[in-house]
Order: sequence, then structure tokens, then C-alpha cells
Amino acid sequence: MAITRRTALIGAAALAGVPAGAAPPLPRTLAPDDDTGWAAIGAQYPVTRQITQLENGYWGSMAAPVVAAHRAILDKLNRDNSWYARRAMVKDQEVALARAAEVMGVNPEDIGLTRNAAEGLSALISQFRNVGPGDRILYSDTDYEAMQGAMVSLARARGAEAVKLTLPRVLSHDNAIAAYRDAIAATPRLKLVLLTHMSHRHGLVLPVADIVPLVKAAGADAIVDIAQSFYQVDFRLPDLGADFIGMNFHKWVGAPLGVAAIWIRPGRLDAIAPSPAEPDGRTVQSRVHQGTVEYSAQLTIPAALDFQKQIGVAAKRARLQYLRNRWVQPLRGLAGLEILLPDDPRLYASSTSFRIAGNTSVADNIAITDALLDRFGIMTVHRSGLADGACIRVTPSLFTTPAEVDRLAPALRTLVAERAK
Repeated sequence: MAITRRTALIGAAALAGVPAGAAPPLPRTLAPDDDTGWAAIGAQYPVTRQITQLENGYWGSMAAPVVAAHRAILDKLNRDNSWYARRAMVKDQEVALARAAEVMGVNPEDIGLTRNAAEGLSALISQFRNVGPGDRILYSDTDYEAMQGAMVSLARARGAEAVKLTLPRVLSHDNAIAAYRDAIAATPRLKLVLLTHMSHRHGLVLPVADIVPLVKAAGADAIVDIAQSFYQVDFRLPDLGADFIGMNFHKWVGAPLGVAAIWIRPGRLDAIAPSPAEPDGRTVQSRVHQGTVEYSAQLTIPAALDFQKQIGVAAKRARLQYLRNRWVQPLRGLAGLEILLPDDPRLYASSTSFRIAGNTSVADNIAITDALLDRFGIMTVHRSGLADGACIRVTPSLFTTPAEVDRLAPALRTLVAERAK
């Protein structure tokens, strides 16, 4: 169904009475170090303070107005059930899709909703048609595990070869681009490249918009994973240059768990086969068959976007970088501690990972995260899969205070002194 502005306005009435998702209006764009202003934003998040929560890359906590909107929608679904779901709900879904498309910078008909980014990206990869026997596809050690697995499975299913690229241990804007340029040049019959805009392993913001033209010049396509970067980095999907993108709304948009999307550039739909459940499908949604899903998560997208609109993506990233730098800069150069990203602001947002010298195994890094939590009350997460070994990711959020971030540096100085080899 085509979604027009009139459709969206009509549909908006169907959830009358659902609480709005707006934070108290901000008088101006907040500076990164305006702790009073950011404290007002942080107060909107009903999160625990029993620990210092520096692992916010799993999914995003919902702000209180979004929680209220979600509960109201859940109540409506439970109360009205199929009477609402089979009649009026389609208009509210159209409103949600239109709002999502607006912030993505795309048309609603070019989006398909999914439950998470992995589901959508798996469909884009496994159903990509333009790979055959003897062809090659390319991915890197910074890509998400499930997406690496999907690339390997695609190659096996088609008689192709999956080539794995290892990005440089010491990263820069230029050498990240050069690594892909060299790998693309060294890979004949290349048909597909997987690019992760922001790695869940160490937080690298890959210069995707500079790499995609290299991919296309080689006659290949790019599928881009923006699960971690969307609404943490200020961009619109077409800005990246790729034709196929997977993302979610439950990380940095702050919508409920269970809502994500794929986007296919107009004119490229036939490059992705329909879901086996919809073999004759002619829509982007037909590439990922939904079935019965958590509709309340989808319908809460507008409330989440209303809240985020009060902040702004650029201001959010600047604040997250400020919090990140409060622990990174005091520890940069500490003997025995490796910080995996440079201080080039183009290459990071909230997440940055570290590694204590000689502690490269998964077991080593689990032990360090346990020590941080048990001894210092700081929640982090280990990440495996980088060619140079496991690491620990640190991810503050909008509700994180400077004082909370400042607890990490002395804790790491203690652990480095104890564990560095």
C-alpha cells in the first residue's frame, strides 16, 4: 500500500491517547560538556545505578516517555486483539513506517521491517542473486559473527569463495580505506562485499562512503550493516552509497527490542530473491517474511523518534565522544594497555575497546570483565573475533554521567598493573 502524507495523518488518530515520546524541550543544542543539560536527558531513563553501566551496545534502554507509549500500545493490543490488529492497525503501521523512512532518508516502500538487524542482513546476504560458481565475496574480521557466517554459507551454497580481510591492528581513516582497496584489487571475480559501518567489536566507524565506490568500480555490490551506527552517527542511508542496508531501531533509536529494517535502493529489488515463504513477492518486505511479530515494538517507533528529536543525532554523538574521551585520553600511552581505536573523531562514537598486554584469549578477557564488575562495579563486555585477539568493549550512553565514566581509568590502571604481561 502506498503511504502518503494524508495516510499518515489519518492513521495517527488510531492510537489516540498513547503518551507522546517527547522529552522536556531543550532550549538549545546541548554542548557535549553541558552536564546540567545532559543530566536532564539522563533523568528520563529509568535505569539501575547499582552498577556503572558501560555496556550499552547490546540494545538501548528506552526513555521513560517511550516506555509509557510502549505500555499503552501493549495494553491496546492485549485489549482489542484482532479487532484492532486486522482493521485499524495497518494505518498505525503505515505511520510508523513513514516516520522511520523519514529519518532514514528513504521512501517507505523501499523498507522492509524485521525483528533485528541480523535477520534482515541474513536475508540480504543469503538471497543475493548475483553470486555463482567461481565467484568471490569479501568480508572482514570486524564484521558481526552472524553476518560472517552468512557470507560463508552463501559461498558454500553457490560454489563461490569467501575471502576474509583482516583490518590493520593500528587503524587510521586512510589505512582502513587502503585495506579494502588492496583487497578488492587482489580479488578477481568479486561480486559482493560486506561492510560494517560501526564494528560491534571495537567501535570503528568505517569510512563506508569512501569504500563503496571502490566496490562498485570493481563490478561488485556492497551490503552494509548499520546496526550500531544508525542514530549514533548523523547520516541518511543513501549517503553511504550502497544499495542494500540492514539496521535496527532498538539500539540507538531507543525503540523496544524487536524492531529493525532492511532497505533496498529503488531499482535493485531483483538482486535479492524473495523469502522462500513469498516466492512471488514484489516488495522489499517480501524479502523478509514477517509472520506474527511484536507489533507493539514497531508501533512505538514514532514515540522513540519523538524523544530522540529533542536531542539530535549530531549532539548525541558529540556527547558520547566526550564521555568516551574521558576514559580513553587519561589512559592513552599507558604501558601494558592497548586502546584499539585512534583519536580521529571520524572513526569513533561511543564504543571503544581495549586490550591488556598478553591477555588475548576469550578466557583472559572474560576474567577482566568479571574483575571490573566484581571489584569495581563496572559493567563491560568482552568481544572476540578480531585477528589480533579478544578485547573488552566500553560503551557509555546518554544517561551515563562523567563521574561514572571516570571510575574506569583508575580501575584499569590497577588491572593493568596486575595482569599485563
